[in-house]
Amino acid sequence: MASNKREQFTAAQQQTAAIAKALGHPARVAIMQLLAQREACVCGELVLALPLSQSTVSQHLKELKAAGLVQGEVDGARVCYCIDVAGWALARQLLGDLLAELPTATAGPTNCC
Repeated sequence: MASNKREQFTAAQQQTAAIAKALGHPARVAIMQLLAQREACVCGELVLALPLSQSTVSQHLKELKAAGLVQGEVDGARVCYCIDVAGWALARQLLGDLLAELPTATAGPTNCC
């Protein structure tokens, strides 16, 4: 019987991959940068600050929210977003651990390909 391949990876590896995937689009990186600069919840200003439609920005926010990097709060007919502090702390830890495990450019193998 076939097993789920995801079960072959640790929870930390799966979380790291989800975070990397969420940050794997330049628009999402830009959204995170804008949210970090404002240090407060942002509603419609994201659409004004990016060269993207409102629906596209909403899709990117949905991906960032699913990865635990942002949180949204309903304020009447609009949703205001800000960085999820706990989620971002976990992302920093997981990505930092991954980067610390990888060799630096000068410490890598010299006989590769």
